[in-house]
Amino acid sequence: MTRRPALPVTIERVPFDDPAADALRRAQRAELDARYGSDDHEPGAVPTAASTPIFVVARTLSDVAVGCGGLRPLPEGGAEIKRMFVHPDARGQGVSTAILRALEEEARQLGVERLVLETGTEQPDAMRFYEREGYERIEPFGPYVGSELSVCYARTL
Repeated sequence: MTRRPALPVTIERVPFDDPAADALRRAQRAELDARYGSDDHEPGAVPTAASTPIFVVARTLSDVAVGCGGLRPLPEGGAEIKRMFVHPDARGQGVSTAILRALEEEARQLGVERLVLETGTEQPDAMRFYEREGYERIEPFGPYVGSELSVCYARTL
């Protein structure tokens, strides 16, 4: 893929139910439903405002919301990255990296030392991204154990 020049964005922490965050999560869901051919492609509990207290939205300088991501603290320690998404028109311009770095900084501020995440077999672009950003593939954890569609990663901060 040819990388385009970086898209200047601001990253803002917002409530999980923020309208822009909700719209981005719905767009992500529609894309994944199309990739997997169904809406049954995510094991485990669906993220909520209560379970995902940290949520960020990336906005262009003209205030267009183009990406998002959240952190769900885990009972055994650490946190899980949830709902990382960048609108297709903004991909390849550094937005996902900006969101990921913001989430990592939020995790550090909470004292989180290890982040984990789950992506899927039909998301090779996401797998390449996380590997490029220093995440290592791990065995499926929690609700993803036994899922044929899950691919999991972790990074120590």
